[in-house]
Amino acid sequence: MQEEDITTEQKIHDVKLKEELSKRYLSYAMSTIVARSLPDVRDGLKPVHRRLMYAMRQLKLDPKSGFKKCARVVGDVIGKYHPHGDSAVYGAMVRLAQDFSVRYPLVDGQGNFGNIDGDGAAAMRYTEARLTDFAIALMDGLNENSVDFMDTYDGEEQEPVVMPAAVPNLLCNGSAGIAVGMATNIPPHNLDEVANALLYLIKNPECTISDLVKYVKGPDFPTGGLIIADHQAIIDAYTHGKGYFRIRAKWEKEDLGKGQYQIVITEIPYQVIKSKLIEKIAQLLEDKKLPLLADVRDESAHDVRIVLEPKNRTVDANLLMEHLFKQTELETRFAMNMNVLSSDGVPKVMSLKEVLKEYLNHRHKVLIRKSRFRLEKIMARLEILSGYLIAYLNLDEVIHIIRTEDEPKNVLMAKFGLTENQAEAILNMKLRNLRKLEEDEIRAEFDELTEEKNALEALLADENLRLERLSEEINQMKEKFGKKTPLGKRKSQFADMPEDVDVPIEVMVEKEPITVILSEKGWIRSMKGYVPLTDDFKFKEDDSLKCAIHAYTTDKIILFDTSGKFFNLNASEIPSGRGFGQPVRLMADLGVNDNICAMFVFEKGAKYIVASDYGHGFVIDESHMLAQTRNGRKILNLADGEVAAFCKKIEGDMVAIVGENRKLLVFKLEEIPSMARGRGVALQKYQAGCKMSDIQTFKEEDGFCYNRSGGTANEKELITWLGHRAQVGRLVPFGFPKTNKFFKD
Repeated sequence: MQEEDITTEQKIHDVKLKEELSKRYLSYAMSTIVARSLPDVRDGLKPVHRRLMYAMRQLKLDPKSGFKKCARVVGDVIGKYHPHGDSAVYGAMVRLAQDFSVRYPLVDGQGNFGNIDGDGAAAMRYTEARLTDFAIALMDGLNENSVDFMDTYDGEEQEPVVMPAAVPNLLCNGSAGIAVGMATNIPPHNLDEVANALLYLIKNPECTISDLVKYVKGPDFPTGGLIIADHQAIIDAYTHGKGYFRIRAKWEKEDLGKGQYQIVITEIPYQVIKSKLIEKIAQLLEDKKLPLLADVRDESAHDVRIVLEPKNRTVDANLLMEHLFKQTELETRFAMNMNVLSSDGVPKVMSLKEVLKEYLNHRHKVLIRKSRFRLEKIMARLEILSGYLIAYLNLDEVIHIIRTEDEPKNVLMAKFGLTENQAEAILNMKLRNLRKLEEDEIRAEFDELTEEKNALEALLADENLRLERLSEEINQMKEKFGKKTPLGKRKSQFADMPEDVDVPIEVMVEKEPITVILSEKGWIRSMKGYVPLTDDFKFKEDDSLKCAIHAYTTDKIILFDTSGKFFNLNASEIPSGRGFGQPVRLMADLGVNDNICAMFVFEKGAKYIVASDYGHGFVIDESHMLAQTRNGRKILNLADGEVAAFCKKIEGDMVAIVGENRKLLVFKLEEIPSMARGRGVALQKYQAGCKMSDIQTFKEEDGFCYNRSGGTANEKELITWLGHRAQVGRLVPFGFPKTNKFFKD
């Protein structure tokens, strides 16, 4: 027992948890990157796809043979090569068979393999599959020692490390995957264009990305669509290996006669689920956010055909489509990230030229290995044939040795200088092969193989000859899968950058009157119609009315908070109903200690006075109030302890200000500067601790107004309070409200 305890203790080592976790996480991360998520730059395949292809090849599922159940294929893959779940393997197999997911399908499926509406494939026991010609080309040369093989996970089988890849699968079919700390997203391209770029690169190895983009014009998605991208942006994307491509649906206007028309969408962006796209359009219709659209119908069969009916014949089709492009997935952005495993197995974001070079280098190595393999076979055959020819030249003597000698093999080798293989072949020769005709055939075969041997030796000795052979192979690939074939025709077209059409809010939302209500605690809601602002609105306990305004659903609502920021809300997005609404903080990113101090409807051409509670402010026009994000737009700068308090629309040429000290000052508006941002100037002078209570603008001839018992007072005699900006002012007129506000809020 004691010896066992000592042995156990000796096996225990103290390690730092942090270091061990780091090692294990790094090991997991590398496993995910290399063995699951990132494709190999040489064949464009991840391990699961490579193993699928190889297993189907072993099952002899070539395009000319019959189909086999997918369950059989998946069983072989997970049993021999890929130790993962069957659903993951079948999911990968299904995608390789979908012509709307893969530009050049690698699997020819029979049965239900899903559709563009997002419906899943049938169970693997119901579907059948075989390889396509494209997949066969990808594996061409596997039996010719063109690539290395490695042991499978259980050591019982062998699998290829990489495919010979007679087709540039990485660029042609693209790839997508998320690893640990990195991801890849490569769009599919047109094989004919990639082949032309490869041919150009072979002849011009020092070419630039701009030169290559003349051939690889951009992605070619299986679902078609219009690619909208600036030419320079495409060059930049392929230079850095990262960039964006805008994809729009392809549509046309169908004339129905008598001035009526309908819009038909025939191609949708890549990876957009058609059924969800139509549901989104229908939901927008139900929410009355598409006033120019009357109805949407799906008339698709094998091809996509989505019909849009405009509200009436006067609706501009381009304006309607621009609105839909902004609101739905009829326009998407494909974020390209060419992050792949290099030939050394290192993850790297590559440029277009680097990807093409890696592919050519791989094909160059494959060509050398195939040539050497063929040369070895030829040399072995020539050895046998030369032995046959020696036997024919000395036929009688050879027959005599075979008949009389006990060890004819050794005698033949010594007599005629034969190798062991040659002697063995002569001894195994059938009598029928001794006829004259057979000798002629052997001589012809010997000459033919000798010529091929010389050609292969020349090829292996001259790099230029190898590059010429690569060019020939690429041209053969073009003939088989290029633009002259139905599969190879370009599907995605290019369009110029559209003008930035400003779709007015009136088009996006049906114009209806509403009343917007803001509570003291920052809850905002809207009510249909113009409700009297004097109504007793209901609020949560301990809450009350802060502000209520009349607006239209097409208006923008401007909020001004105590930090000096402006926020914008679309009136149509303000929650409506009988509830209490929702906190305005969910719609605008207010600071923790900030509150809304003003709310009004945005008016073009209007000007406002913004001021702090200490009486500093300036004039601002409406163009500086619009914020681009939820974070708002900072306008009024504040000193320590100061808060923004006023934002009043200018409705005249005079300004009246009253402070907490009940001093009133009137001066000309022109004394306040117009600014886009800042602290402004002092509007009224106060003693320490005193703040500004209210501000009003008015026309000089009309005078200023204020609440007074029995109604509204209008003071036109301004001489008592008239002065200049930053003065103290004089006491308010008799009867002025004790709240120091011109009017009750």
